[in-house]
This record gives sequence, structure tokens and C-alpha cells, in this order.
Amino acid sequence: MNAVAGFAPNVLAAECPSRQVLKHLTSQWGVLVMLALRDGTQRFSALRRRIGGVSERMLAQTLQVLEADGLVLRVAYPVVPPHVDYALTPLGMAAAQRVAELTGWIEAHLPELLAARG
Repeated sequence: MNAVAGFAPNVLAAECPSRQVLKHLTSQWGVLVMLALRDGTQRFSALRRRIGGVSERMLAQTLQVLEADGLVLRVAYPVVPPHVDYALTPLGMAAAQRVAELTGWIEAHLPELLAARG
């Protein structure tokens, strides 16, 4: 059992900080950022083009929270114009693999899921 701040992590407990990480990782944009970064390091503009429909503001916010959670690494180079790269950390790569498994399952079962809607 891994103890966090004196208690055992339990995502079902209202006060557990794991809920915030779950929220960040499984948000619409969090999932898509994780999937896009599985292919390797990318610049902000490339990520924005790759993830259809995401605004600049939402992408920036999503990258910030995933970085704060230790899932994304941000590297800023001191050049003009600014050059910033984003990549998954080892922890982020492990999380992205699980996200990819879930999204793969959704894609594989999409006809059934859509049929269930009626």
C-alpha cells in the first residue's frame, strides 16, 4: 500500500488527491494531448494542429495541469522566437498507454456504442 499524506490512495474517497489527477488525465483534452504526445516530442503549434477543435487557451491549460501532475515535460529554449517542446515523462508514457488502451477499446466498439444510443 502506498501512503499519500498519511492515507491510502482511494479515488472513490472525496478528499483523495487522486481525483484531481484522474480529472486532468481523463478530461477530453487531457486524453487527446496524451495520445498526441505518445508519438514523441512536439511543439505547441504542432499539438494544436494535431488535436482537432482545441483552442489555444484550452491546450495551454491542459498542458499546464498535466505538467504539474508530472505527466508532461515542458522544455523552453532561450531563443527568439520562443521555442517550447512538450513530451511525455516516463510516468506520462505509462499513463498514455492506458489511455490508448481505453480509446482503442472505444474505437473498436464504436458501432455497438452508437447502436445503444438508439
